[in-house]
Amino acid sequence: MNFKNLSVAAVALTAALASVPVAADTLKFGKAEDAIKYRQNSLFVMSQHFGSLGAMANGRADFNADIAKQNGAVLETLAALPWQGFAEGTQGGKSKPEVWKEKTKFDGHASDFVAQAGTLAAAAKTGDLANLKAAFGPAAQTCKACHDAFRNR
Repeated sequence: MNFKNLSVAAVALTAALASVPVAADTLKFGKAEDAIKYRQNSLFVMSQHFGSLGAMANGRADFNADIAKQNGAVLETLAALPWQGFAEGTQGGKSKPEVWKEKTKFDGHASDFVAQAGTLAAAAKTGDLANLKAAFGPAAQTCKACHDAFRNR
């Protein structure tokens, strides 16, 4: 599958998922390993779209308004997904125990990222590099803040 087809598929998936409300308890995992795999895979795919936007915002890749719009839309949808995989009893992976000890603080970081992902997606949708640059830094900072507090290296 080439990038154009992948992008079209990602946009279609985004549109389909956008109509489905996602709550923290939507998914039930049979085993902690399933939850860990789910959140790691969700975060990995999300990081690919975020990284593409970051490369354009930071001048490491040529700005392409269409690709930025597509990545922003996918990122906005994916931003809500990984947090379901952090339910009680799913400790492990790269997550520090503080995720569960300081759940309210962790959930705040997750909410901050979801909001910033929405802002970044809106900026990407404008097709303006300056808007993308302005929104990328605050979104990246939400990632860093959460990783610093709750992720093992």
